[in-house]
Amino acid sequence: MYSGLKDKVILVTGAGGLIGRESVKHLVSHAAIVVGVDVHEPHSGESLFLKADITEKAEIDVVIGSVMAKYGRIDGLVNLAYPRTPDWGTAFEQIEYISWQKNVDMQMNAVFYFCQQILKIMKLQRGGSIVNIASIYGVVGNDFTLYKEYNGTSPAAYSAIKGGIINFSRYLASYYGRDNIRVNCVSPGGILDEKNQHPSFIKRYSDKSPLGRLGNAEEIAPAISFLLSDDAAFITGHNLMVDGGWTAI
Repeated sequence: MYSGLKDKVILVTGAGGLIGRESVKHLVSHAAIVVGVDVHEPHSGESLFLKADITEKAEIDVVIGSVMAKYGRIDGLVNLAYPRTPDWGTAFEQIEYISWQKNVDMQMNAVFYFCQQILKIMKLQRGGSIVNIASIYGVVGNDFTLYKEYNGTSPAAYSAIKGGIINFSRYLASYYGRDNIRVNCVSPGGILDEKNQHPSFIKRYSDKSPLGRLGNAEEIAPAISFLLSDDAAFITGHNLMVDGGWTAI
């Protein structure tokens, strides 16, 4: 049992996603008060669910205001939401500028605004913890051989956004350390999602991974909970790789 999570108010965006659902369940199992935020209702056992589109600044304001009205504080934030345009995954040469711009706005800028507004609250509280979700592809280059059999690709904006979030988190950790606020990242490797992954991708990824497989969403959740907990009290500005050894090779 991680220490210090009991009765902490933790807001999780993207609570309806693969990792989001597992993260909510894990935090609830450690007696945290979890506020799930998503455009779809996730049914993951949250203490409070708020339906919101986090790409809209006004809806972020409503979410934060609702949490403060009910609980009077916010102890943790997990930025898991993953909004994207319908053409996500277009080959680099064919990406429209407006698509690139919109994806950066929806993902990176939403993380910025959530952090900025919640950090104001945490500063007054003299404490808090933020976990931003990045990726192995915010750290290392893409292995395009994974998509060879079906002529797929990895979205170019994804690597730029996730790399930006990692260094943005370091900036925040440095800026707010004096206020007893910690900011870290978790960078998952490939997560198994058989309904949406080509069999050749799964095989090629597994063959290359030191652990011989993709990860599961429930294996990412404990890392998120750990960084939010008091057991990680002296960890900030860190990017925790939960990737089965992918970035070690």
